[in-house]
Amino acid sequence: MSIQIDMTCILKDKVREENTALALGSGSLRVYGTPAMMLLVERTAVTLLEGNLEPGMTSVGTSLNMEHVAATPVGMEVSCQVWLAEIDKRKLVFEVEVRDETGLIGKGSHERFIVQANRFQEKADGKRKS
Repeated sequence: MSIQIDMTCILKDKVREENTALALGSGSLRVYGTPAMMLLVERTAVTLLEGNLEPGMTSVGTSLNMEHVAATPVGMEVSCQVWLAEIDKRKLVFEVEVRDETGLIGKGSHERFIVQANRFQEKADGKRKS
């Protein structure tokens, strides 16, 4: 693996009607929805790891601990930055900040585990047979 502490990645998203709290069912307002922010966090961590894991390996999200501290209206851009803060065998811990054009809107941490992709998928698919 070529992952190491302090690796960082930034992804951006535009607040659109379809990712508002109202559209996602997580509230009644036309502001960036918390589920959209959580998805952006996971996408950013996954992007950071792309090409840095051994062949046949992938990562799965296991924990997402975020505070959504400010609202962002439709039309604004948000950016998510993740830093790889800890590597504990197969467990990866990311620190996260999400900002809009005026400042911090979200902060927290995200954990992912490195798994063998085929074996993990087979185990999950095996649940249907039971």
